[in-house]
Amino acid sequence: MVEVIVGGGVIGLSVAWRLARAGRPVTVVDPDPAGGASHAAAGMLAPVSEVTYTEEPLLRLGLASLRRWPAFAAELAADAGLPEGARGVDLRTEGTLDVAFGADDLAALDELAAFMEKLGLPVERLTGRECRRLEPMLAPSVRGGLLAAGDAWVDPRRVTAALLAALERREVPLVRTRVTALLREDEPAGRVARGRREDTPEDRSAGLPRQDGPEGRVAGLRHADEAAGRVTGVRLEGGAELPATTVVLAAGAWSAALAGVPVRPVKGQILRLRSPQPLLTRCVRGSVHGSPVYLVPRGDGELVVGATQEELGFDTRVTAGGLYELLRDARELVPGVTELELADVVAGLRPGTPDNVPIVGPAGDGLVLATGHHRGGVLLAPLTAALVAGEAGGEEGGLAALCSPARFGEIA
Repeated sequence: MVEVIVGGGVIGLSVAWRLARAGRPVTVVDPDPAGGASHAAAGMLAPVSEVTYTEEPLLRLGLASLRRWPAFAAELAADAGLPEGARGVDLRTEGTLDVAFGADDLAALDELAAFMEKLGLPVERLTGRECRRLEPMLAPSVRGGLLAAGDAWVDPRRVTAALLAALERREVPLVRTRVTALLREDEPAGRVARGRREDTPEDRSAGLPRQDGPEGRVAGLRHADEAAGRVTGVRLEGGAELPATTVVLAAGAWSAALAGVPVRPVKGQILRLRSPQPLLTRCVRGSVHGSPVYLVPRGDGELVVGATQEELGFDTRVTAGGLYELLRDARELVPGVTELELADVVAGLRPGTPDNVPIVGPAGDGLVLATGHHRGGVLLAPLTAALVAGEAGGEEGGLAALCSPARFGEIA
């Protein structure tokens, strides 16, 4: 039998590729591989510039995964047949410039800089003039900034395309359908959930299994009052069953529909602009009157502007208000964005957890979790794949406890 990867985003595809590279038989199941949050993501590899006061475990994971990215990109490019190497996935290492617009924003940035320095992170404080020397298109009103020279970024769409190509070259099966339930050895065939309620239009549009019970229980999810046996495979939409030695659950925001994981969808709207020549040479993050925004340049002239954070369930509508806020704040930092062509707008669903740290590792017999990466799926893909494939050792292996499912108790 094979190891079944449920989910074809950057996490699931990365795990599948590393397992296949190790000679292990793998099958990936996803109705829309390389879609979802991975398709929407900006691709910032920025553990330093994205550090917050309460997320030091996430910082440690991010720094470890960032160190893996150059080799990960080079090996992926080789396996996918990309002649330009790591540039084939647009891996860029010019760093992140975090800038402040107003006096309050500058004060907050100064506090963050002090926190970064306390953690020993390599950042450089800059005046507004020094920021504009690095990025001449910045607004004259930018008051100051921080340069995280070690940060990087990548194009997630090129990464997932390369992962799909690498898997195809290794003849890894890709089943383009939805998983509706995990199979367990103690579950009777055709088991029907008790007390079903009607699924909502939001459930159907998100592709969720039907819900049951007044508590909002989810079909296929084991609860405290139900014994959880060994996971032996997955049930596909239409009723077919796919047996597996191990199931790796990497279904992002939809993971809670299949196992008892505390993962929720966090909506993010993002837009892509285009110009004949790149407007910026590095990632620019900023705070405009307390509102965060980032601008990520691509080598082909594309500029990614993002992203909102909205707790709206499985809503993936792109709204005028969300895009207005992004363009408004981006224009304050880089006025020239209003002259660029609008190339794409999209909303994705980040898989959030209560502590913003992913859930990676064994969760019972036959089940491994690789989900809950929130904003850091692209950054954490190499480390997550290494942890699942058993390639992480030494200090990296010690990081496994930070993202272990055990911190949330028993996962059914």
